[in-house]
Amino acid sequence: MSNLPLLYGQHLARDRRRSVHTVRAYQATAERLVAFLQRHWGGPIDAVALGKLSAADLRAFLAVRREDGLSNASAARELSAVRGFLTHAGAEAPRMRGPRAKKGVPRPVSPADAVALAGEVADDAAAPWIGARDWAVLLLLYGAGLRIGEAMALPARVLPLGETLSVTGKRSKTRLVPLLPQVRAAIEAYAAQVPWSPKGDEPLFRGAKGGPLSPAVVRRSVRAARVRLGLGDRTTPHALRHSFATHLLGRGADLRQLQELLGHASLSSTQIYTAVDAAHLMDVYRHAHPRA
Repeated sequence: MSNLPLLYGQHLARDRRRSVHTVRAYQATAERLVAFLQRHWGGPIDAVALGKLSAADLRAFLAVRREDGLSNASAARELSAVRGFLTHAGAEAPRMRGPRAKKGVPRPVSPADAVALAGEVADDAAAPWIGARDWAVLLLLYGAGLRIGEAMALPARVLPLGETLSVTGKRSKTRLVPLLPQVRAAIEAYAAQVPWSPKGDEPLFRGAKGGPLSPAVVRRSVRAARVRLGLGDRTTPHALRHSFATHLLGRGADLRQLQELLGHASLSSTQIYTAVDAAHLMDVYRHAHPRA
């Protein structure tokens, strides 16, 4: 196997200061591309060979990846990683448009698209700790069903984290939500990197200058990321909460359980999710959601 993917990963970590998550994902994409080209062309792959990569070759690679079940958003991220790898290797990436989702993508966001969206936002962050913050926030919305305002209002005293999280919602109503290991790990990774040391009732999530993180910053980052991934304009931070609810309902949670997890004052607010095709969602959830 060529050492070019390894060098690319080292470049991302050392020179671009990307997160461990990003380095691992992008280096894995480079490794997949090199392995594919070795089979496709039947020979070793070096920088000179990469310089001969055509749009047809790249489409063939993406077609193989789509056969593995890659969503449009994930395929767009794969293409972005390939372009970065080729640029680092001194090769010019072929001009081609990334895959596009159909307009008006219906809610909920699929599990693969939700994870791809969170990863894209984190990858585009100005600093590693900001990327870790954005990854943690979006996983909270998707993996715990928080409203964006609830996530922004979390106080530093929630640390150290346990298996549940106390959340204060509308009308100052408090509820306990379970924390998936992946969500807990994301928050802890952010807390270990944030330049400040929030304590007590100070906000857990901080903006770039140390003040409270604004929901508008998160929404703006999500808007930019969904354009790059070809997702519809309904892919918003609140859509991640919606996805949490519909996926749990499809998994078998009853409406009363869901009402408590979401912090709805009225059961009628929760009943909107019954219109979702539970059987389809359960199938998607079982195959792709980290809680499955």
